[in-house]
Amino acid sequence: QVMEGEPFYHLSHRGTRQRALSRHWGWHMRLTRDPQVLWFEQQTLKRRSKRGTGVVPTDPWFPKQWYMNNDIHPDLNILTAWSRGYTGLGVVLTVLDDGLEKDHPDLAANYDPLASYDFNSNDPDPQPRYGDGDKNWHGTRCAGEVAAVANNGICGAGVAYNAKIGGVRMLDGSIMDIVEAQALSLQPQYIHIYSASWGPEDDGRTVDGPGVLAAAAFHRGVVQGRGGLGSIFIWASGNGGTNYDNCNCDGYTNSIYTVSVGSVLGDGHRPRYSESCPAILTTTYSSRTTSKVQIVTTDLHHRCTDKHTGTSASAPLAAGMVALALEANPALTWRDLQHLIIRASKPAHLQAEDWAENGVGRRVSHYYGYGLLDAGLLVQAATTWAGTRPQEKCSVQAVQVPRDIGSRLTISTDVSSCSESIRSLEHVQVQLSLSYSRRGDLVVALSSPMGTTSTLVTVRPYDTSQDGYKDWTFMSTHFWDENPKGIWTLQLENRGDAQNTGQLTSFTLHLHGTDEDMPARRSAATATDECLRRDEQGACEDCGSSLYTHHGSCLSYCPPRYYGRDRGATPGDTARVCASCHPSCYTCQGSSANNCTSCPSGRTFQDITHTCQQP
Repeated sequence: QVMEGEPFYHLSHRGTRQRALSRHWGWHMRLTRDPQVLWFEQQTLKRRSKRGTGVVPTDPWFPKQWYMNNDIHPDLNILTAWSRGYTGLGVVLTVLDDGLEKDHPDLAANYDPLASYDFNSNDPDPQPRYGDGDKNWHGTRCAGEVAAVANNGICGAGVAYNAKIGGVRMLDGSIMDIVEAQALSLQPQYIHIYSASWGPEDDGRTVDGPGVLAAAAFHRGVVQGRGGLGSIFIWASGNGGTNYDNCNCDGYTNSIYTVSVGSVLGDGHRPRYSESCPAILTTTYSSRTTSKVQIVTTDLHHRCTDKHTGTSASAPLAAGMVALALEANPALTWRDLQHLIIRASKPAHLQAEDWAENGVGRRVSHYYGYGLLDAGLLVQAATTWAGTRPQEKCSVQAVQVPRDIGSRLTISTDVSSCSESIRSLEHVQVQLSLSYSRRGDLVVALSSPMGTTSTLVTVRPYDTSQDGYKDWTFMSTHFWDENPKGIWTLQLENRGDAQNTGQLTSFTLHLHGTDEDMPARRSAATATDECLRRDEQGACEDCGSSLYTHHGSCLSYCPPRYYGRDRGATPGDTARVCASCHPSCYTCQGSSANNCTSCPSGRTFQDITHTCQQP
């Protein structure tokens, strides 16, 4: 193509992928050597967003969304993902819960009837049952966290505010294996992500998991769902902390097919309701103690709430972040996503005594998994991720004859037979059958050849059961990417009465992983430093023309109370900076009081004057 009035030509060839950022070597050399070519440049795709609309939503309650509006550091870094253009468009989620208020003004535009069903009344309408003290608000709140509509003047904004959201009503009635299985296998070629915040009783004495039908639904979901890439199941780790419950006694949250999400308070402390176990992969915020404002979301009767809390508030935030990653890279498998979540989670300020470094140098905790999930890192890693090799499984039966447990029993087993097929681990499972006089007194731990110890179950003081564990499977994510070669050690220890007795009758170690050397992949988290020029103090002065300079660092967006503008310090200065809004505005398009686009809590937005009125 010839460009009008200019001696420029647009040549295209078939040798380079459309999104290639690297130069095509052959054509580059040929054009460089051609004396008639004065200038050429390989054209690359550039992401552009409309200047009029800022990244920060204008919804009246967004200033209350402390876990994503930069009020606390670190937050979930949602704004960075949005600034890259990812808002969940094209992704379909459903919330498996007690119903969904589909006509809620902050959900209706994103509501998807094809991702919804009512298995309690057997009809397609997930509307919750009202009356009876209106206790069926849970599903509507979880849905708003994911997909509340943005920039519509109502409530706040969902993490993936352009995603489609459905609801499954299933918890408001008698729950049976078949109901769970139907919910987990609803429209698996249409729905991408299932978010669930339920499971067996969190009473600290139950050991229970999916029945035959639900277990088959999980397996069928990851094998056949989403066109063979696998359905994504996001699960809350459980609220049994006050009962000293352990999420490895919950067969839903400890399934390898679910992403188990833990909770943390805004200040980095552990909520009293949170459970620990090594099946937890990642963590998001669930509440805060320093203010009355908790998680902001949609509520029954077309209302908004800022009081949503609990582990069940954490899982939907993670589900929304996964929706952003799937928009960034729709080809990710269910396993790719778990790899990416691990790489995009950071220990940050999360408080626990048990943080430990595993064999590949990642810090991991039984309370938080790999740490606080970062949406900016997650979408960045998703865009550059090369798929994983197929999942390999290798099982070793380590106990042939029954062994007395006594005060302590240690079993060592060599898994050299597995090192042919598995070079880098993913999930590790321990399947046990044992009898014990008081189940809750038994602590079970597994140590890898690389020296990582994972406590599979802790003391559960309320678990007085004499049933032991009957073919129960524990799971740990703490050995991820380690090489399994060598001797593994299982340790059972009595932490109760010396009179306790029991027998271990079977122990099978199930290793899952791939034959690729995963640690050899460089971490995507080390973001390339985009600064072009720094001052003596090391603060950035020039972030190029596509990023904003803000407080000495380079950002892809301007945070609340700032707006982006060209610096224009000198003619031809292309640098962009974040400049302060007028103190009365929360978001704005300029520095004066009539440039507001939204207001801080307590002020009202005046549509005509673009000002924020004091009450």
